[in-house]
Amino acid sequence: MEDNQAADESSCSISPPPVTPGGITLSDSEKAETLANNLETQFQLVTDPSVLAGIDMVDMVLRSYFMTPASEHKLTNPEEVQEAIRGLKVSKAPGPNGALKHLPQRAVSLLAQIFNAILLTHHFPEA
Repeated sequence: MEDNQAADESSCSISPPPVTPGGITLSDSEKAETLANNLETQFQLVTDPSVLAGIDMVDMVLRSYFMTPASEHKLTNPEEVQEAIRGLKVSKAPGPNGALKHLPQRAVSLLAQIFNAILLTHHFPEA
């Protein structure tokens, strides 16, 4: 236990107080003021027109992105699947002619569930 405690204490370092032209800052308010002054000198307003144009473009793209509602998945239902099956042309796919057109309603419902799971998980099984 003592070894762990010694390791914890040795890895912890204390930062020295900030030094300004006026001397060492010790109080929290002096430290906050020193940080504020440092940030103010580091981050100045941009005046270069090419940079401003880039900032405007990024701002426009971000506003558009955040104003657009999140894409919602349009799920299917058994009626839509049944309608798609009815629209299939006979003799255009391998297998017994028109087999899909004779599926029971329960099978059509299961197909709709499978299609919805594919849409929600973005996992598209290979043939």
